Amino acid sequence: MTEIEELSQFLTLETRLDVKALALQQTLGLTGTAEGRQLLIKTNSVFKNLCQLLNDSQKSVATDASLALINLSADEEIIESLVTEGTDVIENMLKIITNPEHDLADPACMVLSNLTRKKNGSEQVFKRMAENLDRYIDIFCQEKYNKKGARLHYLAAVFSNLSQIPAMREHIVNPSRSCLQRLVSFTDYKDSIVRRGGVLGLIKNCCFETEHHPWLLSKAVDLLPKLLLPLAGPEEFDEEDNDKLPIDLQYLSEDKTREQDPDIRKMLLEALTQLCATKSGREYLRAKNTYVILRELHKWEKDANVLAVLEHLVNIIIRYEHEIGHDNLKDVEVPEDIAEKFNTLEPTL
Repeated sequence: MTEIEELSQFLTLETRLDVKALALQQTLGLTGTAEGRQLLIKTNSVFKNLCQLLNDSQKSVATDASLALINLSADEEIIESLVTEGTDVIENMLKIITNPEHDLADPACMVLSNLTRKKNGSEQVFKRMAENLDRYIDIFCQEKYNKKGARLHYLAAVFSNLSQIPAMREHIVNPSRSCLQRLVSFTDYKDSIVRRGGVLGLIKNCCFETEHHPWLLSKAVDLLPKLLLPLAGPEEFDEEDNDKLPIDLQYLSEDKTREQDPDIRKMLLEALTQLCATKSGREYLRAKNTYVILRELHKWEKDANVLAVLEHLVNIIIRYEHEIGHDNLKDVEVPEDIAEKFNTLEPTL
């Protein structure tokens, strides 16, 4: 028996508390180094036993077990080992998230967020979530679902990571469901950058599905004002400009502030850029006076990466269609000028 196997046998609910706590402290210490994590992955029972300890009656034991699993799942080199069928890690995290009385639903969301950062991890998690995906979205949208105070913000990061999978995007943008309509309400969510950013990451990836753009821009989803509002400031426009804007962006208050996180502003602009892939999308954004919001943002924006995306988007919107010369920029065989970025972009984490 190896030292790790010997250590693992004490990581059980039945083990005496002092012995269990000591073994868990040693395990937690090992998860803090790359070498330690490599040792642990050679013994699958460690993962199983840590999952069991998430339900330990001693709160400190359960918390330490969750920290160990967060550390392990954050290591991209061992995600493959964690998501294999025999470890039960994914199943245990999903059980905890759906249990409204569990103290560790937030750490469980963090573990799944880590596991889904890479494609294989995303595929394995999606396989286990797909059948009940609408239920997880329902849980996420109920801010007080968990009775122990867990907020489940990191479930948004899980959804965002899963949206690199075509089947996930197809599920979210299926007009027969109301998934996206429920999620877009969090694009301007003030209490959590994780929730806000995760939802916007998912929306941005769904905007790669060009054939669904008419539905995304229709009254059924009304996506455009949801993307523009976080980018808008307190600037006043004349009556003519205001009348052309979506209702939600007309006559904003003097204390209106823009999204503070540059990565999120960049995601918002990238989503808008994808909606410009087709002529009908470009014409819709122009008709809704998107340009005036972008113009004022350009005066305010200081981040070079955000400015690059913003200027690219403005360049598309202010051009005449005969200058662009293509109905769908993604169909251009030889990418050049504004078309080239569409051909290099892919749905991202």
